[in-house]
Amino acid sequence: MARRSIKGDFKLRRTLRNIHQQMDNQLRPAMEKAAELVLEIQKSSVAVSDGPGPHARDALEAFVSKSGLDAQIGIRGKKDNRDFFYLKFLEYGTKGYSGQSRAGGRKRSDKNKSDGSHFFGKYPDIPARAAHPWLRPSFDMNRDRIVQIIQGAIKDTLGRASAGVSDD
Repeated sequence: MARRSIKGDFKLRRTLRNIHQQMDNQLRPAMEKAAELVLEIQKSSVAVSDGPGPHARDALEAFVSKSGLDAQIGIRGKKDNRDFFYLKFLEYGTKGYSGQSRAGGRKRSDKNKSDGSHFFGKYPDIPARAAHPWLRPSFDMNRDRIVQIIQGAIKDTLGRASAGVSDD
């Protein structure tokens, strides 16, 4: 659901990627630490109730690339995205549908609305749901700390690479 990476100059990214191929850099542990900060806030702030909700909280995970330049935090994988599709409705809310009026005065279809096992009537009344954001606020709450962690790792990695120090 959420993908964040080090943004900025493409030359810096290329340099850091080349350094990673030659020596162990500090970016991956720093990015993992930053991702865990965000993941912890996401797990505590996702609004889930009984039913499949607690399982959705357990499905949240963080992945950091080998080079440490990219992190994905949230629901990952096709199966989890399919199983927990409703989290986007919690995040952004829903518009609702009253079925009373139609824009432009167009004629309505007379078909019954049914999913095969439940009958909703010809014009169902579906209430709007308020948004309960948890993805973006989890990143925003930790923004300063994340920037500090990553800047420290970049500074340390570039300093060690310029001095010719390796971990081998």
